Amino acid sequence: MAQPLDPTKFNLALLSLGGLLFFYALLSRFFKQQLYLSAPMFALVLGIFWGPVFHLFDLHAWGTQELILEELARLAIAVQLISTALHLESAYPFKHWRSLAIIIGPLMLSMWAISSLLVYVILNVDPWVAILIGAVLTPTDPVLASTIVTGKFAEKHLPDRVRHLLAAESGLNDGLAYPFVFLPLLMVIPSYSDPIAHWFSVIWLWDVGAAIVFGLVLGYFAGKLLKWSQRKKMMDKQSFLVYMVAVSFVALGGVKLIGSDGILAVFMAGVGFDLVVKGSERSEEENVQDALDLMTTTTMFALFGLALPWQDWLSLGWQGLLLVIAILLLRRLPVFLLLNRFIPHTKGYLDALFMGWFGPIGVAAIFYANLAAHKTGLHEVWSVVSLVILGSVIIHGISAVPLSIFYQQNISDQTNSKLPVKKRNSGIGNRE
Repeated sequence: MAQPLDPTKFNLALLSLGGLLFFYALLSRFFKQQLYLSAPMFALVLGIFWGPVFHLFDLHAWGTQELILEELARLAIAVQLISTALHLESAYPFKHWRSLAIIIGPLMLSMWAISSLLVYVILNVDPWVAILIGAVLTPTDPVLASTIVTGKFAEKHLPDRVRHLLAAESGLNDGLAYPFVFLPLLMVIPSYSDPIAHWFSVIWLWDVGAAIVFGLVLGYFAGKLLKWSQRKKMMDKQSFLVYMVAVSFVALGGVKLIGSDGILAVFMAGVGFDLVVKGSERSEEENVQDALDLMTTTTMFALFGLALPWQDWLSLGWQGLLLVIAILLLRRLPVFLLLNRFIPHTKGYLDALFMGWFGPIGVAAIFYANLAAHKTGLHEVWSVVSLVILGSVIIHGISAVPLSIFYQQNISDQTNSKLPVKKRNSGIGNRE
């Protein structure tokens, strides 16, 4: 049974989290460019020290671990998705739908199939459990992707076409992973008499379809209302800076209340907002979104470090380590190389190698794994997925800076792509 939170522990948590943010913000460029240590990696390491090493905090004492991680991950994804949409050029998904159709179609389906097959073969679990774990591991994470594609370092070393396509993919496939996860969920949960019919009629038509429509409409009218308020001089600067944060929360909570996919709705709300509010008008919004993004990212990965199931990993044995290596190498890169010729937005094999490698697994997988665990009681889902997430955070985090430098030095097209470049204000949100 959950115990009341000790006020002393609460103050210690505030001190620890504040110290984490303070220390990383103070030395962020040094950590990222000299030590190759991103904010998620830094927070993860500290979370491990706070929990398994020194036993300062225990998530189980605060409530049900699955629900805590699921809801906080949902919030972190929402903040990052709206930030991702703001960083893209206006109407990006509509202008580059051909490239995105390949990436969220054949590529995403292949990633699901390959991940499921690897889990089934290496861990020898029930086929539907393997398909469920494979679905959880499918989406590329917008939180980890943002550490690769945003900030001055990324703008200097990577062309816009690479940064924007990776960002848009991570924004879209987080929400579109929802039906992938729910197909095996419906097959595992015995209460559904006709799971396939429910999957098509409810999950696809309502949960996904309604989320796209409601998100776009909400974002579009939020942009219209913002412009009306500014035209009438009814909004001050402070309110402007939190406006899109409020829109993301309305989309996340409101769409979820009607039983639809809140995560997909948040990203589509950002896309709808972009159709109305142009880049020069929303530069201030980006800064406050980036600052909030850093706070939610570090908090989420610190809690992830607290929740790592070390004993479960030991029971997986060498097969667990083999699965991590196989997923990181085979889940995405080979298929991206094969599909590269059909993606109009990429130029040459270096684009394909870089984007094929950087498909990080992070907060989205935390969300879906805990959602699956509490709905099915299959705790092995969290054991397997958390190990792969840890491997992705470490490997993709360490390789981001050197591979970005390698890409810049070897790409024949040294100049940036012709996509419109958004001028960024120098501020706390402009991560180095």
